[in-house]
Amino acid sequence: MIKKFLNKYKAMPAQVKASFWFVICGFLQRGVSVITTPIFTRLLSTAEYGQYSVFNSWLGIVTVFVTLNLYSGVFTQGMVKFEDRKLQYASSLQGLCITLVIGWTVVYLILHDFWNNLFGLTTVQMLAMLVMIWATAVFSFWSVEQRVDLKYRSLVIVTVIVTIAKPLIGVAFVLLAEDKVTARILGLALVELVCYIWMFLYQMYRGRKFLDKEFWKHALLFNLPLVPHYLSMVVLNSSDRIMIDTIVGSDEAGIYSLAYSVSQIMTLFNTALLQAIEPWLYKKIRDKRIDEMATVSFPAFTLIAVFNVLLIVFAPEIISIFAPPAYYDAIWVVPPVAMSVYFSFLYTFFAVFEFYYEKTQYVAIATVSGAAINIVLNYIFIKLFGYCAAGYTTLACYVLFAAFHYHFMRKICNKELDGASPYSTRKLLIITGIFCVLGFALLFTYQNTIMRYAFIIALCVAAIINRKKIVELLNIIIDAKQSTKKEKKS
Repeated sequence: MIKKFLNKYKAMPAQVKASFWFVICGFLQRGVSVITTPIFTRLLSTAEYGQYSVFNSWLGIVTVFVTLNLYSGVFTQGMVKFEDRKLQYASSLQGLCITLVIGWTVVYLILHDFWNNLFGLTTVQMLAMLVMIWATAVFSFWSVEQRVDLKYRSLVIVTVIVTIAKPLIGVAFVLLAEDKVTARILGLALVELVCYIWMFLYQMYRGRKFLDKEFWKHALLFNLPLVPHYLSMVVLNSSDRIMIDTIVGSDEAGIYSLAYSVSQIMTLFNTALLQAIEPWLYKKIRDKRIDEMATVSFPAFTLIAVFNVLLIVFAPEIISIFAPPAYYDAIWVVPPVAMSVYFSFLYTFFAVFEFYYEKTQYVAIATVSGAAINIVLNYIFIKLFGYCAAGYTTLACYVLFAAFHYHFMRKICNKELDGASPYSTRKLLIITGIFCVLGFALLFTYQNTIMRYAFIIALCVAAIINRKKIVELLNIIIDAKQSTKKEKKS
């Protein structure tokens, strides 16, 4: 069996092997925080866990300002556009990024009291944040280059080392320190600095180009207009924890953060599915065969909806595994946040039209509007109903977010594709409606174990009865992935 699997693996094209390992790396990078959550919720109090979560929220927001997300789309595009000078391009963008980090560090040090009060963090925590921002950017530049060149071995080795080192160093620091929040942050900063700094030196040595006016201008002109989009996405995902900490308290922020982390488990499946399907979607748009998109999209929507329903069903058990009893109230936040994960998956299938036809203004309108509405709703409803309200405001904003992108998709289709529609609105509403009704209904079973387990048994019976249909759904998605790979190979 193992030998047969190894032979099949060896026969795979380089592109397929690389795709497989890049997905594994993605799971490890995103999954390590989820896997280690049960450890740190038992080492940190709810208030300390809340403070650490708020630090991470600020980290995401500050990163956009400091680095302008230069390692995102513009770097991948530049590595292809300037392929004949890609070594110089990589070192030049590393140079631009460290220049921005140093500049912002100077700004911080001059007015450190102001920034500390604004973020509610200490000087040590702020400096550690800046180190983490730079180190993560360095890794991102290097990892993008590995993906573009299909060099997966080094990426896998580094990912595994960091995945193991982060929790080990983190636990050791937290156990030895009195200030456990700062210890947790310093542990992460140390691992990232030690494991990633060589990448900066390596790319700078090969490219030998710190400043290139052409490359710096290209990167800045491309990414500056996208800063509102990047910032809005971070705000949409992070503002709730910051506002709960400010309006209610660190304990509540900790409980909410746990529920959010548990609900975000599903983003691992989202990412894996999207990596398989997205190239296929772009291919269908390119070939103007958008009527075929529904054959894969609707099975994918159904699959993600089912996974999220399972997460909601088992929320009490998952929370009890992930944290001690002090966090148990987090179960009431899991359903709305898990449902928001479904809508975040859904909108990607609409947004591909905006990216393909380069209508980035639509993307900006949707994300900025969603983030602004989220902040306003959080401010109103957290004050009125407490921290649990943030889960429902997050859901409401992602529903609006998906609706915005659906509207823009229809607008693009009317202009570019003669009014053709890739998805049946009726079918989309049926799948989404059933999912939402189930999600909210399951909330009422959390205080009735018999009812909840009866529902679980019913789900198992339904899965057995419909096992052939489930296999068909999976095969449809796999076939889409395989067709994309065959096209790349040819």
